Amino acid sequence: MFINDEEQLRGQYGTMHPLAVRKVLDRLDDYCKRFIALSPFLVLATSGADGTLDASPRGDDPGFVQPIDDHTLLIPDRPGNNRVDSLCNVVATGQVGMLFMVPGLRETLRVNGTARLSTDPALLATAVVGGKPPISCLLVTVQEAYFHCGKAIIRSHLWEPERALPKGSFPGIGRIISEQLKVGDPAELEQAVEEESLRTLY
Repeated sequence: MFINDEEQLRGQYGTMHPLAVRKVLDRLDDYCKRFIALSPFLVLATSGADGTLDASPRGDDPGFVQPIDDHTLLIPDRPGNNRVDSLCNVVATGQVGMLFMVPGLRETLRVNGTARLSTDPALLATAVVGGKPPISCLLVTVQEAYFHCGKAIIRSHLWEPERALPKGSFPGIGRIISEQLKVGDPAELEQAVEEESLRTLY
């Protein structure tokens, strides 16, 4: 049996808790800003004009995402593989959703809003690492911000060290690409990808 409309969905799940509605802010308060300052990792969700969807990881030292004010975030964009799927979507629709995580904390922070892509040298200069500015940055206008309960983190045991996968127990991306695309020597490509990743972090 499939659920095909919101009425069926609400019937299956019941009434929303009043606090789940009231907790949604239209700005960043001090708790949100403190959480973002502690966060080294977020997932950025975007949508294109044709309905294309993308969810992309973003990570750096804690505090790499900077609250400019109560309604604005600056997210630096570092070197990658130049697919720029997320950025293409931002240019097309400007719609973004973000999930911030802090290792060791069960709760996550969800932030939704609109974004613009900027190459303003003054903005890029605020996110220099090792003498290198980001290629561009996202300026996010916050429309919704709220903390999400920790049930998913509790169920997944995400931050428990004993649950971490032992190093080498799953193939690296270089080997995977080599074997999926039938190109290059898997071991050589694995080493090349590792070296390239470390050399071009910033």
